[in-house]
Amino acid sequence: QVRLVESGGGLVQPGGSLRLSCAASGIIFAIYDVGWYRQNPGKQRELVAGITSGGSTNYADSVKGRFTISRDNEKKMVFLQMNSLKPEDTAVYYCNGRYRTNYWGQGTQVTVSS
Repeated sequence: QVRLVESGGGLVQPGGSLRLSCAASGIIFAIYDVGWYRQNPGKQRELVAGITSGGSTNYADSVKGRFTISRDNEKKMVFLQMNSLKPEDTAVYYCNGRYRTNYWGQGTQVTVSS
């Protein structure tokens, strides 16, 4: 079966860092475009960062210069390095894989608070 499993969320102070990981199984990971989305209650889920099967990246304006997305096709994993975290980054972060069908992870909570 297809699974995307996120990990690495937690509580961090403003200015701190976290690295999120997403492990995929049940797909030919290398051909999928993958990305990180985030969502707070009552708000739309928004794209934070994406990386294509070819390695091209894109970021939301709000995280440019602070977050870095990367992937390891051999390990079937995608990562999100988050630096200089702000309270506004607080959200549930979801991993997404897209080819012909979208697959979603269960989400991991990131809370940025002093």
